[in-house]
Amino acid sequence: MSTAPSGARPEVVAARRVVVKVGSSSLTTAAGGIDPDRVRALVDVVAAARDRGVEVVLVSSGAIAAGLAPLGLRRRPSDLPSQQAAASVGQGLLVHRYTEELATHGVTAGQVLLTADDVVRRTHYRNAHQTFARLLELGVLPIVNENDTVATSEIRFGDNDRLAALVAHLVHADLLVLLSDVDGLYDGPPAEAGSRRLPVVDSVEDLTGVRLGAPGDAGVGTGGMRTKVDAAMIATGAGIPVVLSAAPQAAEALGGADVGTLFRATGKRRPTRLLWLAHATEPQGRLVLDDGAVRAVTQRHTSLLAAGVTGVEGSFAAGDPVDLVDPAGAVLARGRVGFDADELPALLGRSTPDLVAELGPAYDREVVHRDDLVLL
Repeated sequence: MSTAPSGARPEVVAARRVVVKVGSSSLTTAAGGIDPDRVRALVDVVAAARDRGVEVVLVSSGAIAAGLAPLGLRRRPSDLPSQQAAASVGQGLLVHRYTEELATHGVTAGQVLLTADDVVRRTHYRNAHQTFARLLELGVLPIVNENDTVATSEIRFGDNDRLAALVAHLVHADLLVLLSDVDGLYDGPPAEAGSRRLPVVDSVEDLTGVRLGAPGDAGVGTGGMRTKVDAAMIATGAGIPVVLSAAPQAAEALGGADVGTLFRATGKRRPTRLLWLAHATEPQGRLVLDDGAVRAVTQRHTSLLAAGVTGVEGSFAAGDPVDLVDPAGAVLARGRVGFDADELPALLGRSTPDLVAELGPAYDREVVHRDDLVLL
């Protein structure tokens, strides 16, 4: 194993399992087709990292972009069915290109397509974790993308940046590397005179005054600097450092050089499905809590029972994410609800023993179990 260069970032050099996320614009031509040279360059860097003993999971955008040219589309479509059609065509092309390039290094690729359910629901989460663990044990390089072909709201979710942060936690990664067409986080628009690169972000306070661009609707990708910083905050808050850099600097970024921006870890690991619940789901309704339930949920970290709910808003089914709000309407938490929306009004304010006595043992359950609840 080669010696790390003097001054290298220690958390990067020490990382033995790394999630690398690459954006569409770093893999494709302006017309939307896959750029073989860019894919080859990225694969060369990933293979070199593996040769140093680093396990790599690759989260790759580009399926929709890769499907544009074969479908005769000049730009990324705005309607969901067309996006899903492009993803259906492009996903196979993208993975095929990776598979061919990795094979030249003697590396086997494995495709993993995820949706929110795969880490929100316990059984799916365990299966996803076990699948990744076995792939890595077998020496396979997992290539991850959202299951865009069948996803609904998830298809517009952060251009895979948040997905990468959550996958990093799911696979117990030591480091997340976000690669794009921008060489780090700047305190203003990079092209603007006087803007400077931030080499290190130690905490969210370091972002005070930083102007972040929002995702745009031009080009082949959907992400922007804001989604990348959001992803970095998710990962670092869960104990995983992050390097944000440009794809051409991938080798230097993975080697610990002072390129891009290093976001240092600020928190501790927590259940991945709760991270996903907090950051990657859209609430389907709201439950209004009384003051006692607010204290129970936020201070004693207990489950939410029907006795503490005073109102129900929205249309949802058991298992859907809902927001929990205080009497003034402030959002306190998000959780997976245990009842359908039309069941709950008849249960509000009533104790569990009373519900069981009147309605039977099927009602001996929480409205939101504490294991399916995350404070916001």
